[in-house]
Amino acid sequence: MAETIKVLVPEEEVDKRIEELGRKISEDYAGRQVHLICVLKGGVFFMCELAKRISVPVSMDFMSVGSYGDGTASSGVVKIAKDLDETLEGKDVLVVEDIIDSGRTLSYLLEVFKNRGPKSLKLCTLLDKPERRVKDVKVDYVGFNIPDEFVVGYGLDYAQKYRNLPYIGVVEGVE
Repeated sequence: MAETIKVLVPEEEVDKRIEELGRKISEDYAGRQVHLICVLKGGVFFMCELAKRISVPVSMDFMSVGSYGDGTASSGVVKIAKDLDETLEGKDVLVVEDIIDSGRTLSYLLEVFKNRGPKSLKLCTLLDKPERRVKDVKVDYVGFNIPDEFVVGYGLDYAQKYRNLPYIGVVEGVE
């Protein structure tokens, strides 16, 4: 059976919520520059849209991580595949993620970042699945809390497909 995509969060709602997040972040960082860190690949779409809606000065950096296990389950061991290009020393850092579920990767990354001496460190995610959390992670800005379903769109993929959808969808018909 071929997979189909059911719309969970329409494009208009995603755009409106990102606008609200940008406004709130701009208020919270008033008079300062915010350094956005994107966790590749999924977070790119969200970070770019969010950055356009933040009115304070913004700088950006990117990191790629992998979690290695038996191929279907995470081992909880995080490997940095591409580290940041810039130092975090003295910067107001905002980590931007597409989705947080177990919290394992973010918990690890936040510890790594804390040890690099940022002035402040906060976390923003487009989607949050709090019921899947196994590691406690404080999320400062949340776009949407979603049910425990397999979602795609806005950077999230299924077998490298559907990242470019302008909405958040649920994959149906997948074994």
